[in-house]
Amino acid sequence: MPLPIGSKIGPYEIVAPIGAGGMGEVYRARDARLGREVALKVLPESFSRDAERLRRFEQEARAVAALNHPNILAIHDIGESGGAPFLVSELLEGHSLRKELDSGPVPTRRAVDYGTQLANGLAAAHDKGIVHRDLKPENVFVCADGRIKILDFGLAKLAKPAMSAEERVTQGASMQETTPGIVLGTVGYMSPEQVRGEPADARSDIFALGTILYEMFSGQRAFRRDTSAETMTAILKEDPPEITTAGKPIAPALERIVRRCLEKKPLQRFQSARDLAFNLEGLSGSTSTTAVSDVVAAIETKDDEKSHSWLIPAAGLLLLLAGGAAGWVLHRGGSNAVPSFQQLTFDRGLVYSARFGADGRTIYYSASWNGQPIQIYSTDPESPESRPLNLVNSSLFAVTGSQMAISQGCQDRFIGACQGTLATVPIAGGAPRPLAEDALDAEWTADGSEMAVIRQMNGKYHLELPRGTVLYESGNWLSYMRISPNGKYIAFADMVSVDGDAGGVVVVDRAGKVILRTPIFVSFEGLAWSASGDEVWVGVTTTHAGWADTIVGISLSGKQREVYRVPGMLRLHDVTRDGRVLFSRESWRTGTLFRGPHDAKDRDLSWLDYPVGRDISADGSMVAFDDWGAAAGSSSLAYVRKTDGSPAVKLGPWWLPVLSPDGQWVFAVNGTSVANGELYLVPVGAGETRSAGGNKLLQTAALGWMPDGKSVYFLGNLGDGWHVWLQDLAGGAARSITPPVSPKQGYSETHLVSPDAKLVFARDTNDKAMLYPLDGGEARAIPGWQPEDIWITWSADGKSAYIFHDEKKFAPVYRLDLQTGKRELVNTIIVADPAGVTSIQAVRVTPDGKSYVYSYSREQSDLFVVEGVH
Repeated sequence: MPLPIGSKIGPYEIVAPIGAGGMGEVYRARDARLGREVALKVLPESFSRDAERLRRFEQEARAVAALNHPNILAIHDIGESGGAPFLVSELLEGHSLRKELDSGPVPTRRAVDYGTQLANGLAAAHDKGIVHRDLKPENVFVCADGRIKILDFGLAKLAKPAMSAEERVTQGASMQETTPGIVLGTVGYMSPEQVRGEPADARSDIFALGTILYEMFSGQRAFRRDTSAETMTAILKEDPPEITTAGKPIAPALERIVRRCLEKKPLQRFQSARDLAFNLEGLSGSTSTTAVSDVVAAIETKDDEKSHSWLIPAAGLLLLLAGGAAGWVLHRGGSNAVPSFQQLTFDRGLVYSARFGADGRTIYYSASWNGQPIQIYSTDPESPESRPLNLVNSSLFAVTGSQMAISQGCQDRFIGACQGTLATVPIAGGAPRPLAEDALDAEWTADGSEMAVIRQMNGKYHLELPRGTVLYESGNWLSYMRISPNGKYIAFADMVSVDGDAGGVVVVDRAGKVILRTPIFVSFEGLAWSASGDEVWVGVTTTHAGWADTIVGISLSGKQREVYRVPGMLRLHDVTRDGRVLFSRESWRTGTLFRGPHDAKDRDLSWLDYPVGRDISADGSMVAFDDWGAAAGSSSLAYVRKTDGSPAVKLGPWWLPVLSPDGQWVFAVNGTSVANGELYLVPVGAGETRSAGGNKLLQTAALGWMPDGKSVYFLGNLGDGWHVWLQDLAGGAARSITPPVSPKQGYSETHLVSPDAKLVFARDTNDKAMLYPLDGGEARAIPGWQPEDIWITWSADGKSAYIFHDEKKFAPVYRLDLQTGKRELVNTIIVADPAGVTSIQAVRVTPDGKSYVYSYSREQSDLFVVEGVH
């Protein structure tokens, strides 16, 4: 019996009835305590007779009340009066979405807005583990100000279904929470899993929202048939017709979103309501020219609330934006058409590798975002968010129908290139299965029946297909391996060195015969077979300077053509059989930071895009650095700069500049011909550059000055292995001052000679740290030396050395006693912003330990899909 006007339930006075339904009677009521009007719902008597249902009702009501989201009906109170439980919520003014749909389709702009609000409300609830289970237009309220409210949230799983020929189906005498075999929901808006009586989760709500979106856009229900049984069969087995409004198809972007919501399998839908909300919100903000066209089409759809007069400037603005986005592409060979592209990732960090999934839509990639460890993610072009797959410290090698090949314990070989344990792991989840150690790459044949792998073994790099059968061997690092679609050929990069990206393309057949070998590209970043399979596409630079900026197609006969070019840098990851291209736009930079004895924090001394600090004067007043990035072009540029922040002084095309003891000269390598070992003395101020001699040795690094400034030393190879050589600046030939040593000292070590000029630091051929007497006496090992130690310089008294560890995001600096091996931590260098930081390099410390300069690498990527490239 309805409650009479003026009667009270607790502190609430009934003002007027609002409506009644299966979930009880609703009244307008007045809260005498707070002087406000509320909506009061008196729930059915069945609730009071079922203690378990009542308990769950109270639990759910409290959970929903805690959401406090603008798109969910706010619950103020729950209680019981006369044996009947009641619920108090905010009082809404407006109408249900059903009433609006009774008049036909909702204008597109308004429907997108409603859908976005609904998705945001669902996302907030799902985050708290609350699923609606009965989302339908009757449970969506449109407020007078256009705000959407979701009603009866969390109550659906508590409601005992009642028989209705059109709307509800009952199976079983009682309703238990998520009981298998029970059909729960409203026919026409239920998900397939609900129809089958299976447990419903957040993705069931997404399906229901898809049916509402379909109905708002088209004015027709997605799955309405003559009987409930036929409707449920359609939900399980049929797709709804193409969405049309006023006889015209809606924008393709909207159609794709709705279809994604209505996928029969939960795994193929949006995996979160937040993903759906972002897709709806982002239609007009997409970088895809196709998506921009979709938005223009959506705006031009008839809207009964606004005049058409504003459409021309708005559409013009969007087309202008599309033109600006298209202008990002400088050139595309073979066609005047402009490809469309869409950005997939938005975090700050480095994408290591990426592949399309077997469905051609899902994208899997490995990345280190925002300073966190590398791990593997999945994403979708229709979703701006990525989902981590709980594979931390792993990088992606390849993807086949149901599994991924990954590198566990990824060790960086070069930027984004990993070496580790090859393992396979199911895409659906599960523990990785290790297969092989020291793997650098892996790839499946198109049918997933065989796997190729690149491994490092006994100092060589092997390409194996199948795994264990060597088809190609090289002393060079091999990378970017891909098998042709027909399975006949394997293409890969044969790189020049392990610490650079210069390399050439090699293609071999299944017998290991070399079919193609190209000249070396200065920058080689990625490889994939073309959609047709008759070309190898590579990310390279076609000039002699800079980073890879062009996708080049290379036929098996060696003919090359330019496919696609962008400003800046790219890395090619994958190409689908329908021609979509997956690549990342790269930004690779280094920074150089300095701190003196009176500085509270590091000071930025960066210059251009790739400065690497090579030296610091003994008093900490000047640093020398070089730059070999895009700004420098095809040669290295050397600079000196005062640490007070004065502008840098360009010295010219030199590499590895090291300051003389008096600061008047730098000892450097010819930056235009580093392979020829041409050593020079370059004046910091006025003066003439002159040759430093050195027999034009093939040298690698470790340049330095003797303490008296009259001689220089360097690491070089004259044909019988690497030695440290001494060159008298007065003339004469260079002479070896060590036996054969390891060339692995790299570019980060200098100041090798002790202050008294009696000892020189170097690693022997077994990479053991040694001190060699310059007079030819017996060498001695450095006690306490660890394999990860990197030499910086001698201390001022010559009794200790400063060393550091490159821990990628930070670098501990130690003082190592050269007699006892005792080490003392003197500093920890940390890059304040760790996003994209991949290494700490070239740490330089003054002999007194009071000042230092260091450089760090920051590599950042944005992942894109491009369509229309041929």
